[in-house]
Amino acid sequence: MTDLDETFSGTKDVAEKLRFDEAGLAAWMDGNVEEFAGPLTITQFKGGQSNPTYKLETSSRHYVLRRKPPGKLLPSAHAVDREFRVMKALGENGFPVPKMHGLCEDDSVIGTAFYVMDFIDGRIFWDPYLPSVDPAERAAIYDAMNETLAALHAFDPASIGLGDYGKPDAYIARQIARWSKQYKASETRPIASMDRLINWLPEATPDQDRASIVHGDFRLDNMIFAKDEPKVVAVLDWELSTLGDPLADFTYQLMQWRTPKEIRNGFLGVDLTDLNIPGEAAYIEAYCRRTGRENLPQMDFYFAYNLFRLAAIVQGVYHRSTQGNASNSKAQEYGAMVEPMADYAWSFAEKMGA
Repeated sequence: MTDLDETFSGTKDVAEKLRFDEAGLAAWMDGNVEEFAGPLTITQFKGGQSNPTYKLETSSRHYVLRRKPPGKLLPSAHAVDREFRVMKALGENGFPVPKMHGLCEDDSVIGTAFYVMDFIDGRIFWDPYLPSVDPAERAAIYDAMNETLAALHAFDPASIGLGDYGKPDAYIARQIARWSKQYKASETRPIASMDRLINWLPEATPDQDRASIVHGDFRLDNMIFAKDEPKVVAVLDWELSTLGDPLADFTYQLMQWRTPKEIRNGFLGVDLTDLNIPGEAAYIEAYCRRTGRENLPQMDFYFAYNLFRLAAIVQGVYHRSTQGNASNSKAQEYGAMVEPMADYAWSFAEKMGA
């Protein structure tokens, strides 16, 4: 097991500040989850930074509960109701997500809104280098991830009941405005490159040529693979999903190839051939082939934007850790990552003449 696997895999005792009324949850499940039968054993998943996630075990089956964290939260963050809605719609239309059992928006049950879904037993790869996987399987794992994202972007939102899930146009402009505001709300010290990006990005945003469902945080460790084959059986963590620009979604994942190991466990400068992991050009070609694109325009802008957005998200995680309500024990270490991310984002802006 790698260090990342050790840190994020499996469950632990529920953190003191994230405990809740277990009897209240059991009573709610008895009335809302078909075929539920207690008693419940509850542990907390180690992974996850935003919405605390718990494993619910009974004698006959296992579930997962995902909730808003307690405490004062940033506006529009931790939208478990949206996660529930998009996963329910996608699952009913053949996309790999867990089966959804119920959404509770009554804070009196466990203290915050939550939903319950099936527990999916499979493999989660926390380390993008896949050291625990046979090299012969690595390329197929990345290709399955590529295929899954292309399949998501192929859905017509209106045809699956998600036509009003977000505004399809001007996605990046709205995201820049949102994350600029969220960053400022969670700012703990001035970072010059973040301020420069906040000023530059709105003026440099390219026109959007397509609209689709976007996941918002599509990466290797947000999906579960089958135990015995390189197949995606569930995509998780839909908190940032909406309607918008599919290129923003794809280039967010593509940052894996454009960032150095010290920033995002990235592949930049790594000989991927020896690892049997697809290179950037091959990964782009596969996505373009599956989505009918000829190329990816203005990639430097998309990398600047995505790194800025990621830096703002990480700043929020760090800010919550200073208040004691982050979901993950590693959250406090994230504060040191924000400035290098922002500086690297600005380097892409400079390539565009900023």
